Amino acid sequence: QVQLVESGGGLVQAGGSLRLSCAASGNIFRIFKINAVGWYRQAPGKQRDLVAAMTSGVSTNYADSVKGRFTISRDNAKNTVYLQMNSLKPEDTAVYYCNADLSTSSGSFNYWGQGTQVTVSS
Repeated sequence: QVQLVESGGGLVQAGGSLRLSCAASGNIFRIFKINAVGWYRQAPGKQRDLVAAMTSGVSTNYADSVKGRFTISRDNAKNTVYLQMNSLKPEDTAVYYCNADLSTSSGSFNYWGQGTQVTVSS
């Protein structure tokens, strides 16, 4: 099957930048369409919310709280989704999860990364 492995989280000061990566591994050759990819985050005591998403048509949408600061992108050659986070604020502190809706030879499935912690200090 396909697995999503996240990296790039860590501790950063307010105003700093961080880039999260989400790499697909496993039976990648079984993927014949990426329907959508996205990043979600869950802060302590909060629900998991959408941060940024990109459809198969490369259309993007962002949560209002991150517009102008975060950018989602894909590198199909590397089977990787990125979230570039600039001008980070303490309220961005959360566990970030990548998500992908993929069409494979076995059907269409929704996959989640394991989560990576982002902590922004004031």
